Amino acid sequence: MVRGWRIRLHFISAAILSAMTGAPASATELPDGEALGFVEGVCTGCHGVSTITGSSGYDAQGWLDLTSTMIDLSGVPEERAQAMEYLALHFPPNRDRAPDLRPGDALIRFTEWVTPTLGQRSRDPIEAEDGSIWWAGQWGNLIGRINPETGEMTEYLLPPDSMPHSVTLDASGNVWYTGNKNGTIGKFDPATEEITVFDMPDPKARDPHTAIFDANGILWFTLQQSNMIGRLDPGSGDIRLARMKTPGARPYGIKIDAEGFPWIACNGSNCLVRVDPETMALTEVKLPHPKTKVRRLDIDSDGNIWFVNSSLGRIGRFQPDTGEITEWPSPSGPDSHPYALAVVDGIVWYNESRRRPDALVRFDPATEQFQSWAIPSGEVYAGIVRHMRPARDGGLLIHQSSTNRIIKVDIGPAVD
Repeated sequence: MVRGWRIRLHFISAAILSAMTGAPASATELPDGEALGFVEGVCTGCHGVSTITGSSGYDAQGWLDLTSTMIDLSGVPEERAQAMEYLALHFPPNRDRAPDLRPGDALIRFTEWVTPTLGQRSRDPIEAEDGSIWWAGQWGNLIGRINPETGEMTEYLLPPDSMPHSVTLDASGNVWYTGNKNGTIGKFDPATEEITVFDMPDPKARDPHTAIFDANGILWFTLQQSNMIGRLDPGSGDIRLARMKTPGARPYGIKIDAEGFPWIACNGSNCLVRVDPETMALTEVKLPHPKTKVRRLDIDSDGNIWFVNSSLGRIGRFQPDTGEITEWPSPSGPDSHPYALAVVDGIVWYNESRRRPDALVRFDPATEQFQSWAIPSGEVYAGIVRHMRPARDGGLLIHQSSTNRIIKVDIGPAVD
């Protein structure tokens, strides 16, 4: 018998999240001005002051374009205008954290969708067989679907406090999400709009993070702060957990190799971890630099493990057959913090998340050449990509979580 419970989901209108105007998370570091109190109350209710002070800066129209993807202030036009002028005065355009964009011959095109519920931190898009794109709206406690042909978007509310960190799809088209706040895994059936919720069998397993299915239909997932990895059999509902060997390893990204072995990225230690799918025994691969922290990884057609060395501003390749580890410095340097990564047709794609704007980077292993582009958020450039996955047509699916955007990246000579 499947463990869990079922509820029916309901369509959400494009309502503004009331939490956006909660108490300020911080009331320091912003300069004095007539609109200071308003900016503190509105902006720092959802993010720290450093998000403003560390931005690339904008003029008043740019700040309006940016904040309009986060919160609807149309009901207070005078206060909104004062706030935009305040932000433009104290935080004008700057190049303090500009990426080192590299030219090249590859052509790409960005297609953007702004998700309906503002402030939801939309993320982790994935494409279904019918071409629809699903995403997780973590702060909005929802999942959503885009019809790329029409632009129509539908959002579905999840059980309270799920706060989904990611979504993935099974072979039948069901959408699975990780309940990062309430220690659950959920399955959403698009045909019935029902979900089944699976609770973690151990109260110490608090935060399911990223999930992926293997070829046998088993769901594997990481639990970052809990320092565990999990295995869920959808047929029986059985969940097995294994604790990481290294304390504080913080398992993050996860992929499955051609032989069915899950590989885990360590966001708290210099390691990659291979999981035996039958016994859940863990084999740890130590990366050479002790300060290495790995957010995401992917596996190429030759079985090589590609990873971002987020803490040192590099990308790396581990060759399981030989044990050889090679790293390349990212164009924008050691503080660029590479984050998401995907391999498409032998080319490694990733983003530099501590640049403003963050950059989409292309790396060709054959030539060891880099090319990069600023990732847009409409008419401004702001946001952060936390996960990327290949699209079915050879493109990429990314997002800008701070500006509520899901983005398709078309790649190839036909793009203009």
